[in-house]
Amino acid sequence: MATYDLIVIGAGPGGYVAAIRASQLGLKTAIVERERLGGVCLNWGCIPTKALLRSAEVYRTMQHAKAYGLKAEGVSFDPKAVVDRSRGVAGRMEKGVQFLMKKNKIDVIIGDARLEKDGKVAVKSKDRNETHQAKHILIATGARAREIPSAGLKADGKRIWTYRHAMTPPDWPESLLVFGSGAIGIEFASFYAAFGVKVTVVELLDRILPVEDPEIARFAHKRFEKEGLTLRTGAEAKSVKATASGVEAQIVSGGKSDTLNASHAIVAVGIAGNIEDLGLEAVGVKTERGHIVTDGYGKTNVAGVYAIGDVAGAPWLAHKASHEGVVCVEAIAGKQPHPMIKERIPGCTYSHPQIASVGLTEEAAKKAGREIKVGRFPFVGNGKAIALGEDQGLVKTVFDAQTGELLGAHMVGAEVTELIQGYAVAMSGELTEAELIETVFPHPTLSEMMHEAVLDAYGRVLHV
Repeated sequence: MATYDLIVIGAGPGGYVAAIRASQLGLKTAIVERERLGGVCLNWGCIPTKALLRSAEVYRTMQHAKAYGLKAEGVSFDPKAVVDRSRGVAGRMEKGVQFLMKKNKIDVIIGDARLEKDGKVAVKSKDRNETHQAKHILIATGARAREIPSAGLKADGKRIWTYRHAMTPPDWPESLLVFGSGAIGIEFASFYAAFGVKVTVVELLDRILPVEDPEIARFAHKRFEKEGLTLRTGAEAKSVKATASGVEAQIVSGGKSDTLNASHAIVAVGIAGNIEDLGLEAVGVKTERGHIVTDGYGKTNVAGVYAIGDVAGAPWLAHKASHEGVVCVEAIAGKQPHPMIKERIPGCTYSHPQIASVGLTEEAAKKAGREIKVGRFPFVGNGKAIALGEDQGLVKTVFDAQTGELLGAHMVGAEVTELIQGYAVAMSGELTEAELIETVFPHPTLSEMMHEAVLDAYGRVLHV
C-alpha cells in the first residue's frame, strides 16, 4: 500500500491537469486510469474529432478551388487515411500526457479504481489487485454516450453507432441518421456530409442546437441545409432498429408518423456520468441524475472526496473540467481560488459553419428579468470574411442596459471558436461596453466584428 496526499481517478483533461497542479503545489500525487491517458477528450473526443473535421474542411475547400482562382481536378478522399490521421493525432497527444506525468513525478496506476472507507482506493487490473491510501480523493471519471434502449437508441457498433464508432467507422456510410443535434451530433453530421454522405439529423426539440441562442440556431439551421443536411426538428424517435441492409427508424412529428431509412445511425442524445462501480454508495457520496453532486470547489458531501468534470455535471466540456480541476486542487492545498462560474465558460461546436457562445442568451437574459441591449454584426459586412470566402455568419452581443455588463455573446460562422475567447476574457474581467468600445481591434480581421457587435448594441455601428 502506497500513501499519497491525493489520488486522482481518471486521466482525462480534468484529471491529468488536476494531478499536475497538485504536484506543482507539493502534493504527492497518483493518478488511476483504466484505459488510456488523456481520457475520452484526447483519445475519442475533442482532439481526434477536430482532426476529422479539419480533413473535411480541407476537402470542402478543395472542391471550391475555382472560387479562389485555383484548379483542383479529380478531387477525392481516402476514408481510411482520414481516420488514420485522426488516430495518429490522438496517439501523439496521449504520449504528451505520458511525458507530463513523468515530468511532474506523478505515479500512474493502470486499472479500475473503487473507493473504500477511510481514504482507501482499491485498484484492480489484469495482473494484480492493490490498495492505496490518500488524504484526498478526486473523482474525474468523465462520461459516456447516453442511450435510450426503449426507443432502440442503443449502439450495436455495426449499424448503430456512438461517437466512438463514428470516429473509426467499420464501414463508410452511404446515408446516415443522427439522433440529437447538440455539439456531438452536429459535428459528426457536418463531417460526414462534407464527404458526400446523405445525412438526416433528428431532434426531439423544436430547434437544433438547443443550448444556443435561438437566433444563432436559426441561422445555423439555414446554413446546414445549404450544406446538404436534412434537419428534422420536433421529431421523436419511437423505434430504431438495425436491419440486414441498414437502419430503420419510426419517427413521430406533428402527430404524424413516418419511416426513415439509412445505412447507419449515430446516437448523440446526450451523455451519462461514469458513476458506476466506483464504490460511491459504500462511502456515501451523493449523486443526482447520474452525476456526482459538488459545490463550486469540487467538494462532495463526503469529507476528503471531490469530483470534477463531466462526472460532476454540465456543462460537459473539457476546458471546464481542466479549470475545475485546478480550482479544486488549489482549494485542497489551502489556497483561495475563485469558485467555478459556469456562466462564463465558453462552448464551441466545430461544424461548418462553426458555432460558439458564452454567457446568457437573449432569451435567458429576458427571463431573468434583465433589461438588455442587443448588438449584431453580419459576416457579410467584414472585409476579412469576404476575402476568406466565408461571408455567411453573425456575431451577437447581449448587454445589461443599466450597468453595461456583458451578459452573453453568441456567434456563428468561420473561426468563431477561436474568436469567442475574447468575449470570455471580457466577462471574466468584468469589462463593460465602455472598455470594449475603447479597445482597438486590428484590421483587417474577423475580430473586428466583435467590436462592431458591441457598437451596434449602443447605436454606434460603423460599417453596416
